[in-house]
Amino acid sequence: MIDAAPLLEGRGIVKRYGELVVLDGVDVRIGEGDAVGVVGPNGAGKTTLLGVLAGSVPATAGTVRLRGDDVTRLGPDARCRRGIGRAHQVPRPFGGMTVFENTFVGASAGARLRGRAAYARVIEVLELCGLAELANRRADSLGLLHRKRLELARALATAPAVVLLDEIGAGLTDAEADELVATIRELRRQRVAIAWIEHIVHVLVQGA
Repeated sequence: MIDAAPLLEGRGIVKRYGELVVLDGVDVRIGEGDAVGVVGPNGAGKTTLLGVLAGSVPATAGTVRLRGDDVTRLGPDARCRRGIGRAHQVPRPFGGMTVFENTFVGASAGARLRGRAAYARVIEVLELCGLAELANRRADSLGLLHRKRLELARALATAPAVVLLDEIGAGLTDAEADELVATIRELRRQRVAIAWIEHIVHVLVQGA
């Protein structure tokens, strides 16, 4: 039996900053609908690995392939439009824009949706992330949980095939983390692949 080709694959990824080697020949394979947990101590290179996969951090050596296509030389915007979403540990919304407007940027710029299609995508994502009732709130007025949800919503609005999550459970209470896990499980049911950095191991296990 021949193994299915991975959705997202990194081969021999190396990242150096001068003499400092952060990643040394890392291989990673993520298939459709997979949930891959990335664990390790601070400074192990976890966030750097996600940055290389997303295109925001250029690799010193190695290749990144998406659906078999070499995307190593593509930047994060181009990779996003091809199906790689990214949610950062520290949320990065446009503070002066509403929740709806922030998410609409992802749908229009990332998924290249227009008009009613973009509007429908935003509504779908906000409902999935529990933000529909806050659609008209400014992003800079949100608490941590809702900022984390908005960070995820902005990534999902781009209609990703794989989403890279960087400690989106950090700083949340157990109950709040459980709410995010429920959203992650729904993504898996929709066959969205996930690579997730998380120090709270039981959250990773629950989301798998």
